[in-house]
Amino acid sequence: MTSEITLFVNPAAGRGRGAHAAQPAASALRAAGFVVRTVLGADAADALARARAAVAGGTAALVAVGGDGMAHLALQAVAGTRTSLGLVAVGTGNDLARTLGLPVRDPARAGRLIAEGLAAGRTTDIDLGRVGERWFGTVLASGFDSRVNDRGNRMRWPAGRLRYDLAMLAELAAFRPFPYRIRLDDGEVRETEATLVAIGNGSSYGGGMRICPGADPADGLFDVTVVGDCTRATLLRVFPRVYRGTHVDHPRVSVYRAAKVEISAPGSTGYADGEPLGPLPLTARCIAGAVRVAGL
Repeated sequence: MTSEITLFVNPAAGRGRGAHAAQPAASALRAAGFVVRTVLGADAADALARARAAVAGGTAALVAVGGDGMAHLALQAVAGTRTSLGLVAVGTGNDLARTLGLPVRDPARAGRLIAEGLAAGRTTDIDLGRVGERWFGTVLASGFDSRVNDRGNRMRWPAGRLRYDLAMLAELAAFRPFPYRIRLDDGEVRETEATLVAIGNGSSYGGGMRICPGADPADGLFDVTVVGDCTRATLLRVFPRVYRGTHVDHPRVSVYRAAKVEISAPGSTGYADGEPLGPLPLTARCIAGAVRVAGL
């Protein structure tokens, strides 16, 4: 195995934590005997092109330093290859790291775990979701929560989870259910009025909102959470329970498991790992063992 590691850094992640986090992570990797090179990129497209070049050049691991957006970008470079993914989670949400039980906002410890795993040849293959050519590690969101994402992305203030909470309150003013068509594993099409449909390879989004609490990124299946047609008052009562994952006990919430999910709803955008995929309809497939992760 080559001794070269590539740090894939978002310097703006977590209000500037990305740039600071790269240093202790790099120090931990160098202390273990690895040669560390850094990829920044002028923008997302340039950074991804550089990351793919590093993977093609034989780097031992691509270590994403930032939040879920950076992890999502790194997945596009390493998924389907034998190059290991490392996560130094210092962004706002860090849901992929949370799902995998990796350190959050502790770059030195994250770097040590990655170095130890690579040095010992100890890596773990996990599943990923795929929509067309795009890969995702956590949750594909649609419906009410994707509209909240849309609004949150337009907001300049505040930062972190509070932005999502305020965007949710604003969206409630115009709340309405969506007429969904859902198909699981080539079965019959289900037509239903739903508030949201979340397709989970991982358990959480939005910085710890456990929308698919039973999702396991190593079982070859998605957990699909469907929140049915409900009033604003019901949604206000149920949605806060998502932080504990107990919303799935509510009679308006259904959970299914499938390796392939097709969803369609007019006026709804799909988001995966917090990144926009485009308008529905979309088809998501769970690809078993699609990426090798170091440090687990």
